[in-house]
Amino acid sequence: MAIPFFTGRVTDWIVQDKMASALTRNIALMTILTVASAVLELVVDTMYNRTMGRAQVHLQGEVFRAVLRQETAFFQQNQTGAITSRVTEDTSAVCEALRHELSLLMWYLVRGLCLLGLMLWGSLFLTTVTLVSLPLLLILPKKLGKWSQSLEVQVRNSLAESSQVAMEALSAMPTVRSFANEEGEARRFRRKLEEIKTLSKKEAAAYAVNIWTTDISGMLLKVGILYLGGQLVTQGAVSSGNLVAFILYQLQFTDAVKVLLSSYPRVQKAVGSSEKIFEYLDRTPRCPPSGLLAPSTMRGQVQFQDVSFAYPNHPEVSVLQGLTFTLCPGTVMALVGPNGSGKSTVAALLQNLYQPTGGQLLLDGQPLPQYEHRYLHRQVAAVGQEPQLFGRSLRENIAYGLTQTPTLEDITAAAAQSGAHSFISGLPEGYDTDAGEAGSRLSGGQRQAVALARALIRKPCVLILDDATSALDAHSQLQVEKLLYQSPERGSRSVLLITQNLGLVQRADHILFLKEGAVCEEGTHQQLMRDEGCYWEMVRASAGAPP
Repeated sequence: MAIPFFTGRVTDWIVQDKMASALTRNIALMTILTVASAVLELVVDTMYNRTMGRAQVHLQGEVFRAVLRQETAFFQQNQTGAITSRVTEDTSAVCEALRHELSLLMWYLVRGLCLLGLMLWGSLFLTTVTLVSLPLLLILPKKLGKWSQSLEVQVRNSLAESSQVAMEALSAMPTVRSFANEEGEARRFRRKLEEIKTLSKKEAAAYAVNIWTTDISGMLLKVGILYLGGQLVTQGAVSSGNLVAFILYQLQFTDAVKVLLSSYPRVQKAVGSSEKIFEYLDRTPRCPPSGLLAPSTMRGQVQFQDVSFAYPNHPEVSVLQGLTFTLCPGTVMALVGPNGSGKSTVAALLQNLYQPTGGQLLLDGQPLPQYEHRYLHRQVAAVGQEPQLFGRSLRENIAYGLTQTPTLEDITAAAAQSGAHSFISGLPEGYDTDAGEAGSRLSGGQRQAVALARALIRKPCVLILDDATSALDAHSQLQVEKLLYQSPERGSRSVLLITQNLGLVQRADHILFLKEGAVCEEGTHQQLMRDEGCYWEMVRASAGAPP
């Protein structure tokens, strides 16, 4: 900003024929100022970019952490692809926009204020003319900024939807291929891209109109200032050097305003991208916070007391209705019944994934939410029909979630109990073998065996098996049966067994038959067979006996 001042001085010296030593002295001063400015700019830019880099990493970490804190129903109501897009793409877009645009805004805002002061010092009249014309430069960009913001929100929503379409198809490729629907999925993805293309055209139009209006109004202002300034020089109100300096300052000032105005819609776009991000950050999870209970010992007695439940996305449909039972330590309780009777819901409630809509669920006489989160899930472990593994080594999958890394001996012992050690030891890399994305490199039975080992290594006092043996071979199922009924740990472990394998059910200490969310009948296998009720009919049907 010093250059226009010296340029004006030089112009006056040329007109007055006074060059020589003054010019040399001022050129040297300008050189010193230029070098100092460059050094300062290098230091400040380095600090700024390092700070913004840390801010981006911090923001992405905070958004992901906020998403992980949400209740289970949140992930049922929001598609995985949309959430992933918000956490990764939107946060990156916001940070990249702010990294560049915030720098410009701060730089040119301070620069513009300094230039305005120098312009006032040069000519109050010409500065007033410049400022009077500024509102014309501000109105249209402000309106266009709101338009750009709304378009950006729509583009982000469409991108999230297209990501979900792609993820859904790619994660279910065997199903897509078996139904020969590759073209159908491609057409569905193209339709989403067409929506994005239409919105992008509108974005491009908004950007072009904004640049055009800013350029035209800026050029008109320059021509007007040049004309009025020429009149002042003719009248002797200002010197030609002062006019040259003012025009150079005014050009820099209008450039600063132009940059600020062009940056404003882009900042509005970044704000549009950030709306969903901050919605995630500000969202309060609809589940009770982690409790404080963490007793040194736990018996593992589970009590369902008049428990009712309806899923949040279908509150009008009661899945459980006044369910009451007690699972005592050292016993195996089997839950059986037709599909949709609420068996898996019982398992989900016992894992504290949902909260009962009525009644209460107690563990050792205390409500489940009162236990500390990590402690509860060390004591209550579950294995599902389709367990989720991670794209890591088998060793890491088995030790997943443990605060202290277990020894290889502990991992091997848990794998031996679940039947996983036999096939893991035969792999070239053993326990260091990568399981692949979602365990894709393992068969269904192998995934179940690894998941069972992941549960057993915790030495839980409550073990939930939700159809967790459906894919195991006969040898592995026999091993699980020994684990449940002949293991030395049986006396210190309560087992909730949900399975279609009647061989496992028959040996259970207690059997509950659920129907429409309520206990239809209960007892041992022999008692229920004598009663010839729902359980008896189910056993006969599985054996192929006529009704």
